[in-house]
Amino acid sequence: MPSLGQKNEALQVYSQRCCPTTFFNIPISQSSSHQTTAIIKPRNSTTSECRHNFAATTASSIFPNTQFTNHESLPSLHESFTEFIKVYPQYSHTEEQVDRLRAKEYYHLSVSNHTCLDYIGIGLFSYYQLQRHDTSKTQLASSSSSIVTPTQSQYSHVPFFSISYKTGNLKTLLIHGGQESEFESAMRKKIMGFLNVSDKDYFMVFTANRTSAFKLVAESYPFESSPKLLTVYDYESEAVETMISCSERRGAKAVSAEFSWPRLRIQTTKLRNMIEGSKGKNKSKKKTKGLFVFPLHSRVTGARYPYLWMSVAQENGWHVLIDACALGPKDMDSFGLSLFRPDFLICSFYKVFGENPSGFGCLFVKKSAISVLEASSSCAGIVNLVPERRLFQLPETLERKKAPDGKNGSLDIECRCLDQVDSLGLTMITNRGRYLINWLVNSLLKLKHPNTEEGVPLIKIYGPTIRFDRGPALAFNVFDWKRAKVEPVLVQKLADRNNISLSYGFLHHLWFAEKYAEEKVRVLQSKEGGGGGKGGVMVNKKKDREKLGITVVTAALGFLANFEDVYKLWAFVARFLDADFVEKERWRYTALNQKTIEI
Repeated sequence: MPSLGQKNEALQVYSQRCCPTTFFNIPISQSSSHQTTAIIKPRNSTTSECRHNFAATTASSIFPNTQFTNHESLPSLHESFTEFIKVYPQYSHTEEQVDRLRAKEYYHLSVSNHTCLDYIGIGLFSYYQLQRHDTSKTQLASSSSSIVTPTQSQYSHVPFFSISYKTGNLKTLLIHGGQESEFESAMRKKIMGFLNVSDKDYFMVFTANRTSAFKLVAESYPFESSPKLLTVYDYESEAVETMISCSERRGAKAVSAEFSWPRLRIQTTKLRNMIEGSKGKNKSKKKTKGLFVFPLHSRVTGARYPYLWMSVAQENGWHVLIDACALGPKDMDSFGLSLFRPDFLICSFYKVFGENPSGFGCLFVKKSAISVLEASSSCAGIVNLVPERRLFQLPETLERKKAPDGKNGSLDIECRCLDQVDSLGLTMITNRGRYLINWLVNSLLKLKHPNTEEGVPLIKIYGPTIRFDRGPALAFNVFDWKRAKVEPVLVQKLADRNNISLSYGFLHHLWFAEKYAEEKVRVLQSKEGGGGGKGGVMVNKKKDREKLGITVVTAALGFLANFEDVYKLWAFVARFLDADFVEKERWRYTALNQKTIEI
């Protein structure tokens, strides 16, 4: 296993690779004496300065010294984009490839004028690919400059595949294998290649969804001999809660990392103590402590976590499960799987972005870890992929690679979304998302309620704000001029009426320092909406405390997100600066004889 120093070195190399020479409109060193010269410093200094300069320039260059107190005073889309390009000139380098791809392969987003910000993950197929296989023979214009699209009523989708459940248990399946169709084998090879996971080191199992994958591990892990389950999530996850519930029934002791208010950073001292545990005299008798479940970043707040927590856990006798479901496209290229080699890895894929988020989950089990698993009573959640019959009649989707001897070689499946992501590459996708999410964060923070002495902010962002290395997800809440929170469900419904799909989540495992004691009582609530305290006194029972948190609105940017998407969200949120906005929406829809929103 690589040393901690080797892992640190690898992470530093990646950090520098993902920090482009110029983020902003600053010329690189050239022969002309009057141009700015880029000074190359040692790696750590360069990376640190690059990250700092990115955040500082973003904050000082986007709407500098400006507050927006009226949604009608916002600059237009065109004006905002012009300023955006001035701050992030490299974004224009991504437009030609990504925006052309979006226009051709995902034109339904433009046809419906819909902004999809309600889920995060990786798609398999493009919408163009889906429609090309439509039995109605959808006609597309051949001109590259313009695309003619049919109306929504003409669509008759081919589902590509469905799933059927297997019987048996996970360990038996991993040891003896199972019958796998040619289609499944081709899909497995496609996904493992995309994720850079070697079949020499890992077995891959298809699961019904993300939750099924987590439950399978919980049902098979030997909690009787390795009784601890340690998770690192700043939000409530159905998959993780299912794992915890199943594990506790099997005798596990589940604990969680905590996150410091207000930026929701990991409480490092507490997490390290939980990982290391008590150090007794029999230190030489190393015993496996349990299962460490670690997401590479939060799919709700966008917080990224140091990969070295995996090393700390491994060195202290934990099996490691990596949750890669929130990873963006090509993020596995930077993960360093060969360095960290987790025992389990979970990810998920949906079918078509912006159209059909259903799909399947993938559970990867390191071959050397199979022996520690127990034979559970069932493998509920393991599935077969059953291809749609007509799929085999489409030579452009299913092709056979010729064997060296020139005969009927292996089947190859065209997954246009995966192929497109591969062609765009990690650097382009990461940088584009970085510019968009940080512009959105900065712009949202510029919204202030009018006629208030202190300039009451319209929104509060939970987790990282403007940061070079923040993820493409954002958690926030809208507050009225009296500082009362507008319920996230209501914000979501109003956004949906404006063709913007948002979601909402529940932040928990929050830790408040003593100076935030009053704020703690004010902001914490149960998931059902009840307050966290009675008469200003916090509930002290541990189980009751664990149920407290904060309900938030969430937005997530996929690799196809563009500036218009984030601008539309900004303009929509700004409408809450009008104190009568919610009431006006209620009356507007009542007048149109539409269903009103319950408040």
